[in-house]
Amino acid sequence: MTDQIQFRSYNDRDADAVWRLHEWAIRATGNDPSDIPGTSDLQNIETRYFDSGGAFLVGVVPTADDELPETFDGGLAAMGGFLPNDVGHADERTVPGAAELHRMRVAPSRQRRGYGRRLLHQVEQQVAEQGYDVLLATTSQSQPAAVAFYRDEGYQEVDRSTQGEYELVHFEKRL
Repeated sequence: MTDQIQFRSYNDRDADAVWRLHEWAIRATGNDPSDIPGTSDLQNIETRYFDSGGAFLVGVVPTADDELPETFDGGLAAMGGFLPNDVGHADERTVPGAAELHRMRVAPSRQRRGYGRRLLHQVEQQVAEQGYDVLLATTSQSQPAAVAFYRDEGYQEVDRSTQGEYELVHFEKRL
């Protein structure tokens, strides 16, 4: 069922669709997108991800579906990226030589189709190709589907912390 989605590198023409998918996916978890800390990276993806040695992928499906945010080449169904840990969020843990997974989102109307798994595997492959041995992931306890997803994909819970009103669950995976 995932054969329709095509993953590619972010293009600056995707900016509006990326922001809309972020807001939609966060709202669907019962959280307020304006309350999510540290989302300024989504306002400047080229500088924040590409210029720092990371990557940001978008998953596009050919669609006439008005529900999906539109990109220049289809509907945005998934997105996510990674940063080297030494340039990631300063308020998160530091693991030398690791990369951090960021902004993994799948459109609520397209969840449970394998898009998130395919996206994660593509990001993991890029992380490994760049020589990282460990990939870090952090999500909120208020997103039980994300917590289960990372566990199912072989990520080990290594810590918990609190940021504002959010209880964060920290994962690591050796690649």
